[in-house]
Amino acid sequence: MQGPASRAWWRSAVIYQIYPRSFADGNGDGVGDLEGIVGRLEYLAWLGIEAVWISPFYPSPMKDFGYDVADFCDVDPIFGDLGTFDRLVEEAHRLGIRVLVDLVPNHSSDQHPWFIESCSSRDNPKRDWYIWRDSPPDRPPNNWIGAFLGRPAWTWHAATGQWYLHLFLPEQPDLNWANPQVEEAMHDVVRFWLDRGADGFRIDVAHAIGKDPALPDSPPELVLDPRASVHDDPATHPLLRRLRAMVQTYPQNPVLVGEVHLVDTVKIGEYYGNDDELHLAFNFPALYADWTAEAWKKQLADADAVFGPVDAWPTWVLSNHDEPRHRTRYGSEERARAAAVLLLTLRGTPFIYAGEELGLEDAVIPPERKVDPGNRDGCRAPIPWDPSADHGWGPDPWLPFPPEPETRNMESLKEDPESILHLYRRLLKLRRETPALNLGSFKVLESPEGTLLYQRELGGDRIFVLVNFSDAEVSFGDGRASGVQILVSTYGAGSGGEGNIDLVPASGAVVFRSAAQPGKPA
Repeated sequence: MQGPASRAWWRSAVIYQIYPRSFADGNGDGVGDLEGIVGRLEYLAWLGIEAVWISPFYPSPMKDFGYDVADFCDVDPIFGDLGTFDRLVEEAHRLGIRVLVDLVPNHSSDQHPWFIESCSSRDNPKRDWYIWRDSPPDRPPNNWIGAFLGRPAWTWHAATGQWYLHLFLPEQPDLNWANPQVEEAMHDVVRFWLDRGADGFRIDVAHAIGKDPALPDSPPELVLDPRASVHDDPATHPLLRRLRAMVQTYPQNPVLVGEVHLVDTVKIGEYYGNDDELHLAFNFPALYADWTAEAWKKQLADADAVFGPVDAWPTWVLSNHDEPRHRTRYGSEERARAAAVLLLTLRGTPFIYAGEELGLEDAVIPPERKVDPGNRDGCRAPIPWDPSADHGWGPDPWLPFPPEPETRNMESLKEDPESILHLYRRLLKLRRETPALNLGSFKVLESPEGTLLYQRELGGDRIFVLVNFSDAEVSFGDGRASGVQILVSTYGAGSGGEGNIDLVPASGAVVFRSAAQPGKPA
């Protein structure tokens, strides 16, 4: 997988997110694990996946299900051990799949040895590894609010008479990256996983690791939004530049993918730096966009305005472990099929959240089964692998399954060549085999109301994609699509008459070649 052509492998790769508790159960205890991932790598290779990002598997008290890390350089026994991780990397690489580890640099668990030392006294050498401030016991140092609970982002520590900062749960104290020892310790964590063969990192809340030492109050309009721009501080950028410089010394050309959870594409673009910070940053406004042609034209225009002039590479993501699945948000499988075409043909790196290729919806979680402090259980439900009673899991999976697991499971959908699973596989194959789709230029063209038409071009090869966001049938013809060769459509391989494409109601989509450009620039 190495060599000059792999220097920017992440530009043409499709990256598949695995939430390990919910992906595959290797030992039958009802909780997904690394052994389960190893057992499903052949499936991912069959599907056409080129890289996987694995959400945290570190030792953890699981107050935030792994994002409260008690040891950054080990594997929680729930998920396996370092030997299992090593086998996972070896087998993935054998199949041509790269492996990204989820790096959690903003905070640790309150059970991490660093924080236990930090709490022991004000003069402990690790006191300054976390963010402590003086303020009366009844008044937090500022007005910041922690995620999930709607309470101050500060907890009073009576034993030492100070407050400590936590942008998330009180059990997730924030590390102090202004301390060079913390920065070097986290660099050591990165080296540990790269030395074991990891191909890069998804960086949790990458924009928040640097903080204004004055810790000023949030503006009143942002006080209830813990992920708003108040935590977008210039101090983060030199930290990312030094991290990028370090990882670039590794021969596997590691990628840094940042969770920059801001709602402004312009601000997100700043985290690419001058091609010396993040390689990729999640563009969350697109994830929150409505399923309309107008909303997506705006997202594309915004991304082009931000990333195009500096040749930064955009990302596209429709679902993840923190948000309702897009099949649930969009409301139908027809729309989910069209969304697959959209996701896998845009200019940029697409991320698939495990189960999207099965058209999964969020699970309905009864009150007594809810476990997540952020109310994200529905999108984290176990993946159904087969039509058996336990769907490839133990008798008591940690969460209920998504709807219709008897039929909406991998084995059943694999047997149906017209299923959404095979649509994803056809799209992934087409993307791999068509340079214009993974590295070509991008241009939006005129198209009928309620639709989006765009062109991808590289080396004289022009590919067109037409997505019908409306619930009405759309006929795209009048000779504008002359010499049509349909490559993929949302239902089957598709076929087209001379100069005419008919899109089914409820969000059909088609990828095609044409002898003539079928529309003018929008």
